[in-house]
Amino acid sequence: MKILHLAFAGALALASWTGTAFAQSADNFLTITLKDGPVVIELRPDIAPKHVEQIKALAAAGEYDNVAFHRVIKGFMAQTGDVQYGDMENGYQPQAAGTGGSSRPDLPAEFSDVPFERGTVGMARSQDPNSANSQFFIMFAPGDFLNGQYTVVGKVVSGMENVDKIKLGDDANNGSVTDPDRMISVKVGK
Repeated sequence: MKILHLAFAGALALASWTGTAFAQSADNFLTITLKDGPVVIELRPDIAPKHVEQIKALAAAGEYDNVAFHRVIKGFMAQTGDVQYGDMENGYQPQAAGTGGSSRPDLPAEFSDVPFERGTVGMARSQDPNSANSQFFIMFAPGDFLNGQYTVVGKVVSGMENVDKIKLGDDANNGSVTDPDRMISVKVGK
């Protein structure tokens, strides 16, 4: 009887732990609504906890809503997340979009060995590796040259076909987009 009791207690503990882990992991998704439909990103707090925390805080506060995809390069990536200058309904500054961040502090790099593949989401930064703030990009194709140089925060798990429809920028102007598409809304969760 004692063995049965221990087995039951162990199963109960495992079920409790699994339920908690599942509840936590459900918050590690980001849903971006685009003009062509939703994009779901699985965030990776296991490799970039500070960056994921910052993205989730900005999304929960509505900071990413209506922010432009200010730089989109065919066969490379779509960049967004400039909450300072990129909000297309509140203070949009097309010439400055891509140079701003948020009211939150810049983050120290959290580089990992996770490769930049199609659908990978990485944090944009200046030449200073510790300058990522709010901007991020979604890869259209693999970009091995970014590996270990930029922080990976997640990967698109559904809706990549909607990312593929984001308006492209001008190749001659480093992907700058005139009348860009935007993230209509960004929410934590699926």
